Amino acid sequence: MERHGEWLHMTVPENWSGITIANVMKNKWKVPRKLRHDFRSNEKVLLNGSPPHWKTAPVRSGDILSLNFFQHEDFTLPEFEMELDVLYEDDHVLVVNKPAGMFTHPNGAADIQQTLWNGIAFYCRKQQLPVLPKYIHRLDRHTSGAVLFGKHALATAILGDMMKNRRISRAYAAKVHGLVENDNGRVEVPIAKDPAHPVKRMVDEDGQPAITNYHVVQRGQDYTLLSLKLDSGRTHQIRVHLSHLGHPLLGDELYGGQGDVLGRQSLHAAALSFPHPFTGEIITCAASSETTPFFTEEELRSF
Repeated sequence: MERHGEWLHMTVPENWSGITIANVMKNKWKVPRKLRHDFRSNEKVLLNGSPPHWKTAPVRSGDILSLNFFQHEDFTLPEFEMELDVLYEDDHVLVVNKPAGMFTHPNGAADIQQTLWNGIAFYCRKQQLPVLPKYIHRLDRHTSGAVLFGKHALATAILGDMMKNRRISRAYAAKVHGLVENDNGRVEVPIAKDPAHPVKRMVDEDGQPAITNYHVVQRGQDYTLLSLKLDSGRTHQIRVHLSHLGHPLLGDELYGGQGDVLGRQSLHAAALSFPHPFTGEIITCAASSETTPFFTEEELRSF
């Protein structure tokens, strides 16, 4: 697999032999219909140097499939100058370590333009990237750690499908009030919006199903360090579930915690693992304590 200018050239693997371009795009890569239409109508896919008939021309092992991913696209997102802690990067994927206290992206307020995505826009211009990377998932403002971006439309679509089908694994470090009794546990209670609060969520039997798995890494004098993995992705899920457990996050005043005057919570997306969208190689990233005030490097080694 090699990039030359705007084009990516890849050799068709043996297990694709005999299937059509349409099959590759729809079933192998799960490309959305709108993006498939763009690729087909603008001849952004070539087979051995020529535009193929998508529905009839089969690919063969050893053929060269060329895709125009890297055509320059202008963007209007305001830039914010910041130093990014880049955990992994290639032509298709970018993973960065988000600081605590920063939004992942602008949330509609005109005065909130100092977000991670605005910082990515500055990085994009500085590094002369052809396309503005797009976030695949988000972290709460006061949660630090690894955030995944797709660096072109097809990578974003493939990674988005992986996220939807829970093929992307994330491990969170959390410090909670009190000493959690069981070394391992599972919180499985549904979550809904709190009708009495514009942002807050609550446990509600009529809410959406939510599952949080935890493991005790360390017990301190009056706190517990937990490793968390989610089987669902509800808004504020970890915060709600830990509060329901009786052990809210340090600093999380909204859900019963105390301890940070800046309103930050002791929650860090410490590890991120996913199959590469084109090679299938498992990429694993560890987010250091550089972006969080709550954890040391020694504490994060377990993640």
